[in-house]
Amino acid sequence: MDHTNHVRLTSTELTPDILEDATIYDADDNKVGSVSHVHGSGAASQVVIDVGGFLGIGAKPVAVPASQLDFMRDEDGDVHAVTNWTKDELKKMPEHHDA
Repeated sequence: MDHTNHVRLTSTELTPDILEDATIYDADDNKVGSVSHVHGSGAASQVVIDVGGFLGIGAKPVAVPASQLDFMRDEDGDVHAVTNWTKDELKKMPEHHDA
């Protein structure tokens, strides 16, 4: 997928309503997970990504700073993000548990 023409989200758009269910891709455009939920809003928020599994079953939730993800909208208005982490790197992160 060519992301060059996709519109980057502003920090005010980094809200749970907009980011939840967004697909996350690695630098090679492989799908690595999807946004489960978000803690906070803006660039300082924590994004919980479900990594692995199938249709959400068996997925491991990991929390990453929103600032480490490049969120954008494609031509259809669908929100997604690109990260430099690979799926294996995300899987090795500590599992996120909501308090």
